[in-house]
Amino acid sequence: MAEMTENLMLPDKVLLAAADLGDYDIELSLDELEELVETAGGEVVARVVQKRPAYDSASCIGAGRLEEIAELCRQFEVDRIVFDCELTATQIRNIEKVCGVFTIDRTMLILDIFAQRATTKEGRLQVEIAQNKYRLPRLTGMGADLSRLGGGIGTRGPGESKLETDKRHIRSRIEKLTAELEEVAKHRDMLRKRRKKDNVLVAAIVGYTNVGKSTLLNTLTKAGVLAENKLFATLETTSRAIELPDGRSVTLVDTVGLIRRLPHRLVEAFKSTLEEAANADVLIHVCDASADDCAEQVRVTNELLHELGCDGIPVVTVLNKCDKVPYIDSLDISHNENTVKMSAKNGTGIDELLAAVQNALPQSCTRCRLLLPFDKAGLLNTIRRDGRVFEESYTESGIECDALVDVKVYHLVEQYKV
Repeated sequence: MAEMTENLMLPDKVLLAAADLGDYDIELSLDELEELVETAGGEVVARVVQKRPAYDSASCIGAGRLEEIAELCRQFEVDRIVFDCELTATQIRNIEKVCGVFTIDRTMLILDIFAQRATTKEGRLQVEIAQNKYRLPRLTGMGADLSRLGGGIGTRGPGESKLETDKRHIRSRIEKLTAELEEVAKHRDMLRKRRKKDNVLVAAIVGYTNVGKSTLLNTLTKAGVLAENKLFATLETTSRAIELPDGRSVTLVDTVGLIRRLPHRLVEAFKSTLEEAANADVLIHVCDASADDCAEQVRVTNELLHELGCDGIPVVTVLNKCDKVPYIDSLDISHNENTVKMSAKNGTGIDELLAAVQNALPQSCTRCRLLLPFDKAGLLNTIRRDGRVFEESYTESGIECDALVDVKVYHLVEQYKV
């Protein structure tokens, strides 16, 4: 009888490498890089850090340390080397020549994860544009003997080199993708303008990657958005409406997670998605209270929000996963009336969050009970135009109603408040 064997796909064995210039906490950065590797489906088997005053132009980390990495690659049978910085084409070529192992950098790893997780047309366009922009300056040529010759008399030859052909194709591809993305962005901008015209309030859920933003959206709205314990589980925005305690409706928008040293080309590619935060009426800044570097994550998020032009927008800070932190008040994070402690997974603190969002939003409506005389019944239509009537009943004294009244027409009904 034939013996059946299961064909298992083993994760790639990955070695992490970094040159420590003293610019940031290298261990925290490598911990995050290890999470990125695990998200991409790899397994970290070794780490190498070299303190240096500057990156080595040939190998980033130095010739001596590179030989050590080559020995570790043979010892652990490493499949991939991932550097915690951006590498040039020359550095990649030199590293691979010495180690004999496929080498990528932090940006290439993030782009790979984005490519895996992009599901919508906009997401795929954004990722491919970022990949092509990253690849363009890193193309290596085939030598001077294949250089491009002129097209005139006496200068004809084999034509353009493989390098120049590749560059031309990539540039034309970037132009085509950018034009497509602009069409998608126009549609998104049209929806935003429509929301503004219809006085739809928007609350953007922002924060570091993997802090529980999608879990919070699912808890509040039953949206069914993918929520995994992995970095960049969400790349596309999802919008859902909820009702606040005062009766106002607000649209929650889930956004892509942020990360320290997020490559600038990724910020550019995902600008149309991230603009949801810049156009919101209130920001719900979700933090992972259980993370060791929670304060650092908050700082990184605030810096990126500043870059996106979100200054001046009211912020509600959510200390999520507080069920995992026994002494949450000791966290090095500023607390105010707009700070909420909660657990999105368990559903605790939801009422406090909704109240905080309600207080942070501009006061455009007032909820009140009214007793309108029968000859003022037309005011109900005025209220409904920009507000809402929750219930109404006809009594001997007039029309009694529970209503959400726009501030622009409140003066018309104020005298009839019960």
